Amino acid sequence: MRNSKKPIELLAPAGNIEKLHYAYRYGADAVYVGLDKFSLRQKADNFSAEALQKAGEIKGERKLYCAVNALFHQKEISRLEESLDEIGSFPFDAFIVSDLGAARLLRSRFPETQLHLSTQASCLNAEAVKTYQELGFSRIILGREVRLEEIADIKAAVPEMELECFVHGAMCLAYSGRCFLSAYLADRSGNEGSCAHSCRWNWRVLEESQRPGEYLPIVEDPDGGYTTILSSKDLCMIDHVAELRDAGIDSLKIEGRMKSLYYTAVVTRAYRKTIDALEKPGSVDAESLAAFRDELFRVSHREYSTGFFFSKQDIEAPCMESYQREYLFLGTVGEELESGRFLFHPKNHIEAGTAIEFVGPEIPFLEDEAFRLYDDDGNELAFADHGKSYRICPSVEVKPGYIVRRKI
Repeated sequence: MRNSKKPIELLAPAGNIEKLHYAYRYGADAVYVGLDKFSLRQKADNFSAEALQKAGEIKGERKLYCAVNALFHQKEISRLEESLDEIGSFPFDAFIVSDLGAARLLRSRFPETQLHLSTQASCLNAEAVKTYQELGFSRIILGREVRLEEIADIKAAVPEMELECFVHGAMCLAYSGRCFLSAYLADRSGNEGSCAHSCRWNWRVLEESQRPGEYLPIVEDPDGGYTTILSSKDLCMIDHVAELRDAGIDSLKIEGRMKSLYYTAVVTRAYRKTIDALEKPGSVDAESLAAFRDELFRVSHREYSTGFFFSKQDIEAPCMESYQREYLFLGTVGEELESGRFLFHPKNHIEAGTAIEFVGPEIPFLEDEAFRLYDDDGNELAFADHGKSYRICPSVEVKPGYIVRRKI
């Protein structure tokens, strides 16, 4: 059993400094980021030295973890060793590692910084946990294939080890991400940080070699997209946080460093409120809690499942639906320049008179059709586009950090 006196940690992803800011703002206790060339999400923006210094100012007393979770060839491990001095200047509370050579280097140079074992290492049993404990790891990010009942057994066997698991986001077609499809088709290795997500391409027809002439059709959906039997369902454990806590999980992890700021904020907020309602009864009323949960079904996602936690049958069945999405992310509200007038940072085209919604850390959303847009000189505008500076005057009460969206 997990130490009941220690609150569950909510760990959110950040692919750049803006997402980092919103992850904390919308309720994350900790955020994980990647370094260029040493992360399994090289297509995320990742963090420059300048951005990481700024991240230290943003995080305050909260935690910041660095994903150094690629598998290293000899030249790459040498490059990591050459980068240790620079890495040491950043405000990391832990390193997320799968390569034991990288773990040895980081442990030797930064003995006070925690080592977290990446899910890529496929740690699924108590004996493996004990081995990693002997190697200096303080937390295990369990393999995604672990069952809920196995988590309880592992925690009982090694109660002092922190356990973390993914609770939301994309799942991989291959066992713990060990897939060669991307490398074969796009010359981009998923195990080295540059997966092309080939399993989610628009495959039309497949024929299995042992069943010649037997085809698996891919049916076009009403929106013009195509489903693929190679694509896994997304993970969503929002209704099972209490069960994870009782099994001994210390940290709930959200997938998605390559996803949007809007996704990061909405998903983080839903799990934040769920944890708060569980650990601080009465802090979130039932109606609001349900509204925050419902938002998970409005952000872009594939069909949800509970992964391997209860049964492998659900997640082994392919996702036969395209991405579901109800809203378009329009931008973010910046600082208040004067009463009722805010900086506005558009991410997509927005037109005055359109029905929009403001999303905030403490409110599900506010509708607004009477907002006004202005340029820097105070001229009222009919629309705003990404890449320029604008002002927005909502007709509802909003705050800096709110997100703007509209229904599709």
